[in-house]
Amino acid sequence: MAGKEITVIFYQQNHVRDNWKVDLQGPESQRFFGTLADDLSRSGVILKRAVNDGFTIDINSYNDLLNAVRISSPTDGFANVCVGHVIGQSPNLDLLDDIRRAVTRIAFAPETVPPEDHNRKVCHNCGCGC
Repeated sequence: MAGKEITVIFYQQNHVRDNWKVDLQGPESQRFFGTLADDLSRSGVILKRAVNDGFTIDINSYNDLLNAVRISSPTDGFANVCVGHVIGQSPNLDLLDDIRRAVTRIAFAPETVPPEDHNRKVCHNCGCGC
């Protein structure tokens, strides 16, 4: 797994409502990403962060917030998957914890992330996703 790169990509956010704002550039976020990057580097995973100014997501709910944070891991075949797709329903509505869960899953168990709907292939028509 040495040299595997994972990038967390942040889309621009238009907060339609005042709740669900999370400071992704402040000191708490910086500490979080520094710690996560250090933890992953011990296993040969390089964590990067990026901002994509080309997309803006209207944030009406926590689900929209998860959709505004994407993960790229070309080695695993993930070019741009949202955090919500990786983790499913969030148990605690804690964005940083959900990002940690998604990145860790992509880093160590990418095969457990279901393919996106347009990439699903069913050979026996049973719904198994093979």
